[in-house]
Amino acid sequence: MEATVDLVRALVAEQFPRWSHLAVEPVPQGGWCNRTFRLGPDMLVRLPSADRYASQIPKECELLPQLACHLPLAISPVRGLGQPSLGYPFHWSVLDWIEGDRLPLDGSIELNAMATDLGAFLKALQGAPVEGPPPGPHNFWRGGPLATYDRETRDALVRLGNKVPGDICLALWEEALDAPFSGPDVWLHGDISPANLLVRDNQLAAVIDFGNCAVGDPACDYSIAWTSLPPSARRRLRETVGGDTGTWLRARGWALWKAVISLAGEPGNLGEAQHRATLQAILDDPVF
Repeated sequence: MEATVDLVRALVAEQFPRWSHLAVEPVPQGGWCNRTFRLGPDMLVRLPSADRYASQIPKECELLPQLACHLPLAISPVRGLGQPSLGYPFHWSVLDWIEGDRLPLDGSIELNAMATDLGAFLKALQGAPVEGPPPGPHNFWRGGPLATYDRETRDALVRLGNKVPGDICLALWEEALDAPFSGPDVWLHGDISPANLLVRDNQLAAVIDFGNCAVGDPACDYSIAWTSLPPSARRRLRETVGGDTGTWLRARGWALWKAVISLAGEPGNLGEAQHRATLQAILDDPVF
């Protein structure tokens, strides 16, 4: 579902009239699960793009204020929770705008230090004394059993055929499945990726978009080790967050799942090179 500037203006004027005079502008690369708009210089509006993402907005608005005081980096302060109206069927949110750029992977930032800061953030998040929901449909089972995506992964490998080393990928996937999580459940973000890591003055400054957060297995948050980090930063992240071998086998499994389903389902897309790089990183550097 596409949201427009006119719709956002109307929703804000109806439900938050004190902000109705502020300019509304779409954010370039404003997200997939949500459409994002600037509201004046200091706020943003997030509107779910489909029904399967709709439950994430109320969850964020409830939990972000509770989590923020336990975390060493900024997360988006909540200004308001909007109600379905004017033909728009979902809850929507108004948050503070956090200045920063998405984490660049072009060598312009020192990723070893960033990995340490990210690891410290994840450790703090895992220890937050806040009650939260278990994994489920609301977050596409991030933090739940990796086996949820077993059939999807196997089907993707069949479709890819000899475009990837299928036997090796399948062995790595089964190795991850053979290391099930046994607790304790902890907080996880659910979508740790460069798009959700904001950098300011060459340092990690904020973590955004908690729509996939839950309390469960944190391994999915570590998949960034292969999707976005070079070997030295990959090891720095593991040194910082710790975790046993099984945790990292599952983390590698999450990265493998994402790479193969993307390669199988979206051949020739703009992200194909990135997914192939992830797969190569998994094959070259298992971090064990």
